[in-house]
Amino acid sequence: MTGPNPDERYPLPGDNNLQFIKNTITKPNIIAGDYSYYYALNGESFEDQVLYHYEFIGTKLIIGKFCSIASETRFMMDGGNHRMDGSTFPFNIFGNGWEKFTPSIENLPIKGDTIIGNDVWIGRRATIMAGVQIGDGAIIGAEAVVAKNVEPYTIVGGNPAREIRKRFSTEIIQELLEIKWWDCDIEVINQYIGAIGSGNMDLLRKMRR
Repeated sequence: MTGPNPDERYPLPGDNNLQFIKNTITKPNIIAGDYSYYYALNGESFEDQVLYHYEFIGTKLIIGKFCSIASETRFMMDGGNHRMDGSTFPFNIFGNGWEKFTPSIENLPIKGDTIIGNDVWIGRRATIMAGVQIGDGAIIGAEAVVAKNVEPYTIVGGNPAREIRKRFSTEIIQELLEIKWWDCDIEVINQYIGAIGSGNMDLLRKMRR
């Protein structure tokens, strides 16, 4: 058992919708781990879903390993933020003398890097706002608008997204965060893939040995 090739752009033969994100991105301000995928509807690339992500802003979108990102999920990055210490109208973009009122980076509400952990599932048409951090093992409901950080192994949904429940007990969550199965060699993951998929803690604990 070897599993899919993590270096393939389209790991399922004949299916150009499911794409490994790491192998499709061209921008240096997007980083993705092995096996994380985006499922397209109309041939769009993952980068098409990352909006207002300008390199001069300096922030990054960072995605961990083994994430499942459904169709039409959108990441709203810092470049879409307007100045808020006075008028929010972007006078400078219209030129004709107004360009001299271009705000500096310090004048803009920069939220920082957007970070998606490992083994995160994001449902269809979810929107992830700039600067949000989503913990390992979290689940984001379809069409949720995530404007605040999401703790590991937490299910959220709605607009704005709110916690629905924890996936496991506090003790189990802590164990999973210590095991970090996604950081193991693929040979080890293959050995324990049944336990990973079923959440068999008795077997998963052996991965720490």
